[in-house]
Amino acid sequence: MIQIATALASADKADPELAADVVRAALERAGTGIARSVLLFLSADFVHLAHAAVLAASRAAHCLQVTGCTAPGVFTEEDWMLDRPAACAMVFGGDCGLAAHPEAGAPLLSLAAPNAATRGWLAGGGPRYGLLSTDNTAHGAGRLWCHGKMAGDGRCETAVAGARAAIGVSRGMRILGEPRAVVCSGRDVLKVGDRPALHTLLRELPLELRETEKLPFHLLAAGVVKGPPHGAVEAGRYELVPLLAASHDERSVTLALPLDDGDRIFWALRQGLAAENDMRRLAGELSARLGDTPGFGLLFSCLGRGPWFFGGEDRDLAVVKERFPGMPLIGAYGGGQIAPLVGGNRQVHNAAVLALFAEHV
Repeated sequence: MIQIATALASADKADPELAADVVRAALERAGTGIARSVLLFLSADFVHLAHAAVLAASRAAHCLQVTGCTAPGVFTEEDWMLDRPAACAMVFGGDCGLAAHPEAGAPLLSLAAPNAATRGWLAGGGPRYGLLSTDNTAHGAGRLWCHGKMAGDGRCETAVAGARAAIGVSRGMRILGEPRAVVCSGRDVLKVGDRPALHTLLRELPLELRETEKLPFHLLAAGVVKGPPHGAVEAGRYELVPLLAASHDERSVTLALPLDDGDRIFWALRQGLAAENDMRRLAGELSARLGDTPGFGLLFSCLGRGPWFFGGEDRDLAVVKERFPGMPLIGAYGGGQIAPLVGGNRQVHNAAVLALFAEHV
C-alpha cells in the first residue's frame, strides 16, 4: 500500500522550522506518524539555512532519508510559490519510498547544480529526470541534499522504490514547418532548403510576429533533427537550439550552437497554448503508459515555463490537477530540467518534466 501526501507553506522570512511544519502537515494528511522517506524542496531563500532545514525536516519525519534541493520556486497540487520564502514536502509511507541504493536501470530522480550536471553523469545509470538547482537568477548554484546529507559535489540521485513510473517531457513548442536541410557557416544558418534562412523563418511565423521590427528571439528555437526526418517531431528525436540573432543583409539566422551542412532543422515558437496542449497530451500519454490511474506525481518546470510564461498562472500545474484531481504532486521551478530523451539523458530548458507513479500490480 502507498501512503503519500504533500504539504506547502510560505512565510515572510526563511526559517528552518518551516521545513518541519510542512513535513508534519504532510504526515498528518498521509495518516502516518513516521515517514519512510521525504522529498523536500525549499525556495532559494533557504540556501544558507539548508542544512538546518534538512535537520528540522528529518526530526519531524522521524527518519534520515530526506532528499531535495533549493530552487527559485516550489509547488504542490495545492498551489505554487515564487518570490517568497517557501517549503514543500512529499512524505512516503507504506511500501513506497526513495531508495538509497536504486536498482540497476531504475529511473533516477536526479538533482544537480548547473555545473555539476556533466555529460558523463547524465549518461550514467538509467533514465534520468529532475531539476537543475539554481538561485533566483537561474544561473548560480543552489544547495542539494540526498538521504539526509548535504551533497558536496552539487548533485544527488535516488529512485522511487515500490511503484511503477512513466516519465516524459513537454517541450511546449509550436512547430513551424517541416524539417529541411541547411547550408551553414558555423552557428550562422545561411539557407534552409533552397531559400535564405531568414526568409523561411519569417514565412513560418504568425503574421503579428513577422511585422515586429525586432524578432522575439527568447521565444524562438531551431529544432535539430536526430536521425531520419520522417516522424522525428512525433518521436521527439530533436534538440531545440535557441536563436540568437538574424542578419537582414545576409538573410541568415544565428543559433546558439554550430550546425553542419546537411543537418535538418525546423523552426519552433514558444507559445502558451501550444505548451498547455502539449502538457495535456503528455499527461494522457503517461497515464496510458501506466495502464492505471497514477497515485502520485513529480513535476519539474523551468522558470521560463512557469507562471511568468503563462501570464500569472501555471497552466502546466493546472492541467495535471484537472487530469488527476486530488493526486499528490510535488515539484519545483529551476534554471533547467533533466529529461530522458531519445538518444539519452539531456539538460533541457523552457520545458516541463512529468513523472507519474502507480502501485505495482
